[in-house]
Amino acid sequence: MKPKQVLILCTGNSCRSQMAEALVNHFLSDQWQAYSAGTRPSGYVHPLALRALEEIGIHHSGESKPVDRFRNKAFDVVITVCDDAAENCPLWLGKGSRVHIGFPDPARVEGDEEQKMAAFRQTREGIRTRVLGYLKDFPMD
Repeated sequence: MKPKQVLILCTGNSCRSQMAEALVNHFLSDQWQAYSAGTRPSGYVHPLALRALEEIGIHHSGESKPVDRFRNKAFDVVITVCDDAAENCPLWLGKGSRVHIGFPDPARVEGDEEQKMAAFRQTREGIRTRVLGYLKDFPMD
């Protein structure tokens, strides 16, 4: 069976959506193919997001990209992972249902390196539980 397609949207496409793309493609690749994009892409993938993924054995060489790149692609579902993206993408013009599963931005956490890393780990685990859980329960007709 061909994997279903999911687009994960965030504002900068540097942290949450990148981690979600990597986690879905790593853990659910037999059922899902994930892509990520941003409403205002930052142009880079946050190094602590990459580090949080590496900690669990996932090497991700993502690219921060604009949502317009995917306008003509059919998705089974589009997931927004930050409140700003949910507000700035009120209508998905392509095929696919839309759901919001929001997470705080770990890049905004202040403090020392360990406090920042803790925020990225917490986001990673939240995505792993909530986004992957949602996709596992998605009808696979």
